[in-house]
Amino acid sequence: MPNHFSALKRARQTKRRTAINRSNKGTFRAGLRRIRKALATGAREKAQPQLPEALSRIDKAVQKGLIHKNTAGRLKSRLMARFNALPAAK
Repeated sequence: MPNHFSALKRARQTKRRTAINRSNKGTFRAGLRRIRKALATGAREKAQPQLPEALSRIDKAVQKGLIHKNTAGRLKSRLMARFNALPAAK
């Protein structure tokens, strides 16, 4: 257990920051799961409205430092490739 005032403060800050990071990561992963599930069904109409939201979540994850920008680019590229491979709506 920390004894110095500065160490106690750092422990408090770390605890708060960890909670925020966990929340942000959970939101990010849930958004990815949702779009991947929509893409897996093969229904373009179902995935269409979720795609911009998923791309936004990926960009926000980069801003918050959850993922690297190259990882974000790879994720977005793969999502778009899967979306574009779906048959067009009639």
